[in-house]
Amino acid sequence: MAGKIEQIEHPLGLSRVGYATTLLEVAARQWSRGQVVDGPQEIVEEIPVVLVYNAIPHVVMMATPQDLEDFVTGFSITEELIRSPADIQAVQIVRYGQGIEVQATVDEACEAIVASRTRRLSGRTGCGICGADSIDAVMKTPRVVGAGRPVRPLAIEAALEALGTRQPLNARSGAVHAAAWVRPDGTVEEVREDVGRHNALDKLIGALLRRGADPGTGFVLVTSRASFEMVQKAAVFGAPLLAAISGPTGLAVRVAEQSGMTLVGFARGDRLTVYSHPERVGP
Repeated sequence: MAGKIEQIEHPLGLSRVGYATTLLEVAARQWSRGQVVDGPQEIVEEIPVVLVYNAIPHVVMMATPQDLEDFVTGFSITEELIRSPADIQAVQIVRYGQGIEVQATVDEACEAIVASRTRRLSGRTGCGICGADSIDAVMKTPRVVGAGRPVRPLAIEAALEALGTRQPLNARSGAVHAAAWVRPDGTVEEVREDVGRHNALDKLIGALLRRGADPGTGFVLVTSRASFEMVQKAAVFGAPLLAAISGPTGLAVRVAEQSGMTLVGFARGDRLTVYSHPERVGP
């Protein structure tokens, strides 16, 4: 990504510790087989993250406060606010006592796009489109993905098994989604975590774009259902295949079909179901 990334503290209302960490330790009471134990438990943090472009507040997303440079890059691309990561000239992360503001300086040509699409509501943890004010803003023209490479069912199975060891936040809190970039042979190359499934995907896409990854050289695996905004985001990135642990929605299948994307659902153990363009998945 062009430009620089700075982490600064705001002079008013700042908590120095605040949300610099993603896990908290809280007192809790645990019941197990009739026995009760009082003690500390780790939970993941969920805070308001405000995305601001050229001093224009765009949206407030509830997110896990890590990998925010990846998040603003991926979100900006998948929401089609910018044309490429090079349109982001600089990023400043400002930590307040109650949340985080991610201030992005973008190319002037993108500023009008941001201003015309500024959302009027906050984005909840489970909502990737909250605050959009029109059907057109939600139902975008599907992007057509490239051919990609064939993927064996065994590769998806291997990636699922490997992903279980690549989710440190979820291992400690049990409340976090993951999105992974996987090679056709099943090797998990990159992982991002967040309390929001769409945030995790945006963070993954941002990380891949920032290092110049070729979307035709792998596929996306997510630990959530395959909703249509997940398919849209993966299609904007150019991923030829999206595999999800849970099932898809009808709209997700239609968008995948129109995008030329292979959509896999219920990928669990040695089982999976292919809902669109099954030619990419085979022995």
